[in-house]
Amino acid sequence: MTDQVISGTDLTRLRELNSLTIVSALRDQPPATVTELAKLTGLSRPAVDVIAQGLVTGGWATVVEPDGSSVVGRPARRYRFRATAGHVIGVDVGAHKVLALLADLDGNVVHTARRPVAADADPSERLAALDQVLVTCLAESGKSNQDIWAVTVGVTGPVDATGKTTLFTPLPGWQTVDLAAHLSDRFTCPIIVENDCKLAALAERWRGAARDANDIVFLLAGMRMGAGLIIDGVLRRGFGGAAGEIGALKAVRWLAAPSHLERCPGVPPTVSPDDAAAWVFNAARDGNRDALSAVSRYVKDIAVGTAALVLALDPQVVVFGGGFSRSADLVLDPLRRELQKLCLRVPDVRASTLGADSVALGALRLALNEVDRRLFTVGLSAPPAAPRRD
Repeated sequence: MTDQVISGTDLTRLRELNSLTIVSALRDQPPATVTELAKLTGLSRPAVDVIAQGLVTGGWATVVEPDGSSVVGRPARRYRFRATAGHVIGVDVGAHKVLALLADLDGNVVHTARRPVAADADPSERLAALDQVLVTCLAESGKSNQDIWAVTVGVTGPVDATGKTTLFTPLPGWQTVDLAAHLSDRFTCPIIVENDCKLAALAERWRGAARDANDIVFLLAGMRMGAGLIIDGVLRRGFGGAAGEIGALKAVRWLAAPSHLERCPGVPPTVSPDDAAAWVFNAARDGNRDALSAVSRYVKDIAVGTAALVLALDPQVVVFGGGFSRSADLVLDPLRRELQKLCLRVPDVRASTLGADSVALGALRLALNEVDRRLFTVGLSAPPAAPRRD
């Protein structure tokens, strides 16, 4: 029998795979000793010891110094994934604001930048606001463009495979914008453009109201309605990126639902259209009959589209999010009652816990997913950027 010969290339790849195994274990665990890492990975203790030291040298891990609590013998060295090796940015380009969050590789937000923008702003104005937010975020956090390993931007409207909102968007002129191309002049890292509802759904499963669920319908409720879908733990985009856009079907009445709040009798003329819904919700809490009636009609309308999604997907959780989630105390119970009339099985209906940051947080999560995908397919030798030494 001929013995198999292992080439230098094979050995190099084996070392790379073993290193990635250790990195993966460190990312999912608190600081761990060599012995603990050996048990987690199935690698030998001597191999783990060498690899861990190499990861420290390469900037992928740090040594956690003993805290002095051990009273017998010398404490074992503990290693921790170095989350500051790189950073990601998540952006929400909304109708009224541009919000950017900058986070390390563990998802810890280290800086926030926000800039208001008019709802009727043209693409050049909105892109200028985006550019200014990114400049501010990087400058105030002390980071450079090269420190960013992935950027995800959430926008309003279904996003196709090219990153454009060619089917529909309420942002004036935005169908013509190639956001990835615009940002590629600033960043060399991967740039992802995604629908805001889908990103908010990711955020709720990551850090919000649906952390215990794999099957989720997220409702983005505001002056427009949209939905993000996570089924079997996977964000569903659909063939053309339009999954969840059930509001396009006029029969489900999502398009008209907010008008009940905008046109509620008794709204003072001094209240702007953008603030009318907030006035109505507050008046309903005070027992105003017109306001209570307007909220009731609003809930009945959004229940139709929600029921259609529930019947089609049978989710574990429906999350009521978006700007109107601040008034979930007035919406959730009536929505549950309406769903009981329309659905075979009513899922758990919860209020978002993330508020106005949900889209940007979901953008961070998708950017981190992209970093992981590249890291564990390309490898440590060719990361999105070289680890930065703090």
